[in-house]
Amino acid sequence: MSDRLSRPSAAARGVRDTRGYRVFTAVNVLVLVLVMAVTLYPFVNILAQSFSSEGFITAGQVNLVPRGFNVETYQTVMADRMFWRNYQNTLVYTVVATAIAMVLTTTFAYAISKRHLRGRSLFIGIAVFTMFFNGGLIPNYVLINTLGFKNTIWAIVLPNAISVFNLLVMKAFFENLPAELEEAAAIDGLDTYRTLLRIVLPLSKAVIATMILFYAVSFWNSWFPAFLYMDRAELYPVTVYLRNLIAGATTATSVGGGGADAMTQVAANIQSVTMVLTVLPIVCLYPFIQKYFVSGVMLGAVKG
Repeated sequence: MSDRLSRPSAAARGVRDTRGYRVFTAVNVLVLVLVMAVTLYPFVNILAQSFSSEGFITAGQVNLVPRGFNVETYQTVMADRMFWRNYQNTLVYTVVATAIAMVLTTTFAYAISKRHLRGRSLFIGIAVFTMFFNGGLIPNYVLINTLGFKNTIWAIVLPNAISVFNLLVMKAFFENLPAELEEAAAIDGLDTYRTLLRIVLPLSKAVIATMILFYAVSFWNSWFPAFLYMDRAELYPVTVYLRNLIAGATTATSVGGGGADAMTQVAANIQSVTMVLTVLPIVCLYPFIQKYFVSGVMLGAVKG
């Protein structure tokens, strides 16, 4: 009897994983590693090309490691005033557009999350309708031009101020918040706006951080609205600068400086260098907000 009492139970000894489960785990890890490798390869390759010399790039000998280490193109591009002007424009457009988008999305989502709101179904239906149908390219261009937004920041930040996907995620998140919190706030004398600012938003940091990153990445990478509504190079975002390089609208000589050998080197990897410089801020920002992704999006998707 004493031996039985002193003998550890099966739970205490630990349950061994079945063979099928171990195989599944190994296959799952292998697949995820392959997906990660396929995803990272283009970025690592672009980074390696940006630091490689022209001869190795032309010969196609650059894969994951720079060949003939060279920073001349970085020096040339970073000496271009237009690049930094466009870079500054991108920062301004992204910050302003994200701020406007968050205000509009948050207030709209909070309003339609209230089931007692009159016309709630109509508002939701209008928002969802715009996910599948829009006025078209030419009507949008005529509208922006008629409003006087052409060659202004408003042509960038206003037309896409609300993403319906982000709106629906925030709506679902607000619907999941306990109604008792807002009822208690109302008893304490808080109106709708102060309840939103003091109660709801502090509890919504995860979804707000996620939406900020979604919007910021979208506006940072956006180039077509500026390409369509702006015809002055000093107003372009850096993505249009990059697009012009890729399309061949901007030649290596327009970057300025250096002799024939320098221009040959610049022409070989200027696209890679500009891509690295363009994506760098988002790469630096992502680790600080990534932890909110799962909690923010999943909390907003728990309840339909």
